Amino acid sequence: MQLADIILMSHFVFVLFVVGSLPVIWLGAWLHLKFVRNLAFRLIHLVAILFVVAESIVGITCPLTRWEYELREIEADRSFIQYWLHRILYYDFPESVLTVSYVVFALLVAITFKLVPPAIPGKYKSKY
Repeated sequence: MQLADIILMSHFVFVLFVVGSLPVIWLGAWLHLKFVRNLAFRLIHLVAILFVVAESIVGITCPLTRWEYELREIEADRSFIQYWLHRILYYDFPESVLTVSYVVFALLVAITFKLVPPAIPGKYKSKY
């Protein structure tokens, strides 16, 4: 396995965490699952999407994308993993569309903090 593929898979897991955690939080709240109110989990999720928003607004290419592309220049082979994960992760949209999408998603995550608040240790006990 190529190092570029490992970075690409890490990038995919990061995106899956950022995107997948929001519906998991809502479903978990509906099912009264305690882990969705874990403060560390929720803060990591919020910081992850805010990092993506900041990168996009400032116009910085994601470090994982840059490292992967740099390694692909060295490692010439195209892999099965690269083919499929690139089809899932990368789209031909203008940067402005992606930035707006990231900001809207970050707002949904922030609203979720209010509507499905994380449990703050020592402050109060959640009924869930």
